[in-house]
Amino acid sequence: MAVGHYENFPVASLLIPASARPAVIAIYRFARYADDVADEGQAGQSERLAELHRLRVALHDPGAPHPVVEPLRPYLPRHHLPLAPFEALLSAFAQDVTVRRYATEADLLDYCSRSANPVGELVLRLFDACDDTRRPLSDAICTALQLVNFVQDVPIDWAKGRLYVPLEDLAEAGAREEDVATAIRERRASPALRHALSLQCRRASLLFDRGRPLVRQVPMRLAWELRATIAGGRRILERLAALQFDPFGDRRPTLSLRDGVGLVRLALQAR
Repeated sequence: MAVGHYENFPVASLLIPASARPAVIAIYRFARYADDVADEGQAGQSERLAELHRLRVALHDPGAPHPVVEPLRPYLPRHHLPLAPFEALLSAFAQDVTVRRYATEADLLDYCSRSANPVGELVLRLFDACDDTRRPLSDAICTALQLVNFVQDVPIDWAKGRLYVPLEDLAEAGAREEDVATAIRERRASPALRHALSLQCRRASLLFDRGRPLVRQVPMRLAWELRATIAGGRRILERLAALQFDPFGDRRPTLSLRDGVGLVRLALQAR
């Protein structure tokens, strides 16, 4: 079941206080492993769901240990981390096993509320900065990042049988699901499909705007982490716009050293 590549990511950002970095690594490995259970390997649906259930049981029952949960367990009381965000992540990954399409924007945003937003909540809690004012701002940033990733990865997700673009967006743009298969085959998106993807990018941009005030409401080191994160997401949006919202063929936008000036500009704007 395990792909194992999550073991190759032991680095937490230097902007995270040293006292919190082990918790960040444990949280990441838990989320990475659970995501791999849903996505990777050749296991059947029942095996995947059973392993996700095993993770959920281990979270609640120290008598049912799991090798991915045990490194996380000491940090739950130490940083006052509730189990609900971890359960939400497992719910989203279980949904990945069984759900392949999203009819509406609301359906997709509900998925993001469980697949992305819990990570932001956990980071806020590590900084003792989670409350009813800041958490919705964090949710907006996390969902925006998830939506950007969905546009980047349309071809990758399609190969796994999934499409994270609302079907209502496709219909509004005059596109169909078959347009994605055609774009992969021809290595170029149709105007209608590009318009549908632009709708999701526009949605992500508005969410970044909504969440941006958070950088003024958290400790300085987390504020710079957020500025860098938002800048990365916005830079990908700029790259997608320059590609006319066509991530197919060899045009999937990624960040490199050449984006340094643009990232600095966007990070400063995020203030």
